[in-house]
Amino acid sequence: MKDFVEKPIYSRLHFMGATSVAEDGLWQIVGIPYDGTCSYRPGSRFAANSIREASWGLEMYSPQQNACLEDISYYDKGDLELPFGNCPRALSLISAAVRETLSSQKKWLGIGGEHLITFPTVETYLEYFPELAVIQIDAHADLRSDYLEEPLSHASVMYHISKMVTPNNIAQIGIRSGTKEEWRWMTKHQTLLTEKGALREKLNFWGELPIFLTIDLDVFCPGLFPGTGTPEPGGFCWREFMEWLLILRNANVVGVDVVELAPHYDTSGVSSILAAKVIREVLLLSRHSL
Repeated sequence: MKDFVEKPIYSRLHFMGATSVAEDGLWQIVGIPYDGTCSYRPGSRFAANSIREASWGLEMYSPQQNACLEDISYYDKGDLELPFGNCPRALSLISAAVRETLSSQKKWLGIGGEHLITFPTVETYLEYFPELAVIQIDAHADLRSDYLEEPLSHASVMYHISKMVTPNNIAQIGIRSGTKEEWRWMTKHQTLLTEKGALREKLNFWGELPIFLTIDLDVFCPGLFPGTGTPEPGGFCWREFMEWLLILRNANVVGVDVVELAPHYDTSGVSSILAAKVIREVLLLSRHSL
């Protein structure tokens, strides 16, 4: 046997197919392990690495989009280190990370973590895209001004966003739970879209406006996706989710986050696999640079 010198290869946990060179990525994936305001079942802080591990069991090709992850470039920066007991500080660090990504002209793909992480993300996006529109795919309205007298709550994320983004530039999809006041607000401002044609009309109205897409995974039926902190009966199946998502193929999606997987509530691991598949489809959704 011929003598040869072994060259060690090192790896770290990252989403399948991610480039090893940050500058090459159209997208930057960042894990955000924070669930400090969780009001029911905590654990979404463990989502990102569970999704990364599950991703390696998927194909890189999407038959729904006839596209493959091999044809795009994305970099996985790993997880932010966040002070669990200090919510304002955690949100500030998330803002700094988003700003770092946008200043390098990359698209942000945040993996939560609870839904509150979207608040500092959108707030920072508005520094770069003042006319930003926001699409929320979710089971819950998240429009409470506070929850248990706490204004910084995962149940309040869209309330805070609605103070920064005009309601005309907000679309909410899949909502099936909320207070009477939340439903009244959505009805007044016509943000809740229940028909796919309404989303197409909204996109036509927005034109080329930049869009931030936030996906709360509890939008799925808990029979398919039990691994979440606040499961809500009913919800999307995979086919229905993809029908909505594919409407955004030609939209100007400039950033995304995917939140609220709590992997330990699903010992089968199916919820993590579904979450990884959502991220695959999101990465393929918008293949153009900022």
